Amino acid sequence: MNHHFHHSFLIRTKFRFVLLAMISMFFTFCIQEPQLWKLKSNEQVAGDYIANNPEYSEFAKLVEMTGLRPLLGIRGPYTIMLPNNDAMFAFYKENGKKSLDDFSMDFLNQLVRNHLITNEISSGDIGLGALRDTNAIGDYLVTEFQGSDIILNKKSKIVDRDVRLANGFAHIIDRVIDPVNKDIYTVIAEDPSYKIFSEGLKLTGIKDTLQLISFKYGKRTARTRFTLLAVPDTIYQRKGITNVNDLIKWTGANPDSVKYLNNPFYRYMEYHCLIGTYYLNTFETTLYPILSSDNNVSMTINTDYKINQDSKTKKYTGFNIPESNIPAKNGAIHAINDLLPVIDPEPTTIIFETTDFFDFKQGEYFQTHYQKFSDGKNAFADIHWVGDYLQYHFKVAGTGGVLKSEDCLQMIGWFSLSVTFPKVMKGKWEVSIYQPTWQDVTSCRVYLDDVPTGYNYLGPRTGGPGGIQKIADVDFKTTSRHTVRLENFFYGMVFWDYIQFKPVK
Repeated sequence: MNHHFHHSFLIRTKFRFVLLAMISMFFTFCIQEPQLWKLKSNEQVAGDYIANNPEYSEFAKLVEMTGLRPLLGIRGPYTIMLPNNDAMFAFYKENGKKSLDDFSMDFLNQLVRNHLITNEISSGDIGLGALRDTNAIGDYLVTEFQGSDIILNKKSKIVDRDVRLANGFAHIIDRVIDPVNKDIYTVIAEDPSYKIFSEGLKLTGIKDTLQLISFKYGKRTARTRFTLLAVPDTIYQRKGITNVNDLIKWTGANPDSVKYLNNPFYRYMEYHCLIGTYYLNTFETTLYPILSSDNNVSMTINTDYKINQDSKTKKYTGFNIPESNIPAKNGAIHAINDLLPVIDPEPTTIIFETTDFFDFKQGEYFQTHYQKFSDGKNAFADIHWVGDYLQYHFKVAGTGGVLKSEDCLQMIGWFSLSVTFPKVMKGKWEVSIYQPTWQDVTSCRVYLDDVPTGYNYLGPRTGGPGGIQKIADVDFKTTSRHTVRLENFFYGMVFWDYIQFKPVK
């Protein structure tokens, strides 16, 4: 990726590059590396704009105290959720402080980064759910609407939108966004509206998983991500369930074994806990795995957000939208309007990206730049290959949506590439894979669980169409994981983006 500043800007600011090494030691929180930004206007960069406007002098002090002024002056793009002085003074009072000097430096570092997103987000990019990018401490800022107003994290209103900066945007807010530091279980356990549900998470021991925010993963720290489809006490009470013992009885479970995976009460509670963090604007029409990955919740998005919709009766479990999108440090909580019993949901089209694996996503390269890997046996748990190297292929934002999430797995030469995908429900499926229609994409034989499928993937390099192509018709007898392998029979490249499972009715 080539990025350039205007020549005159470089002359004025070239000494600041020397400071970057020093600045990086302050920037120790989870933050995606920003791209170098080409100036598009004569507006001030973020650091100068904040410093030169008296109504933001308190936030300007925060920027200076945390050492971010030079960084905000030369790099981007950025989006700043910028509290005015009234908001800052109100925040001091709420916390029993007189000024920024009364807070710890660790907290101030969190606070300033909580308002900073290392990408350009205009108000037109904001929907009901959360911002598309995490902030500089790796958290999603929740977004919703009150009339025409945009509200962040349930409390902060944007009072002036889309202030154009030379290296991004500022949105002026009327309330400081307090960092969210509580885990998802603690957030729901402290809400009196969910006494029965939170007690169920405690009795089953699921709370122990939900309280884990991060853990050591190699030389890095990995974040956990969860989503709770939470049932309020008022919903249980309408069904005659007044306490957790009533709920255990309703599930037909043995109350002495509720910590066991196969106990009906454990299964019920786990069924409300999804892997990954999803806000309303990030849900898609597909299946979402629960914690154990051995069952799924179906989501249909059209006129409403519909959980486990019955195709015959059209009945479904919905969301209480005003009480949804509750942020936690490691996930999101949504209030639902029914009990959501455990079922095997109706099959729906599923797409698995070849790059959407936990260990693969922990690398510093992920969604930032290209990376090559040489150890085809041990580098990753579910991705294996034989060939010169595997490359993480990343296309920068705004490249036209050729690749889902703008990344894929790439190989060149003579190769074999296999990916073991998450569990797929039992049943009949039409299996397809997608690669872009680029001329370098070659043709490959396809194997499913080491058995030839009878299909070849035909790439443009050998006269094929590329794009999405069927590579198997299957009838899975169990809900389980499966491995797809590509082996090329013409020299060339593979840019494997995703696999698609379409149910056959």
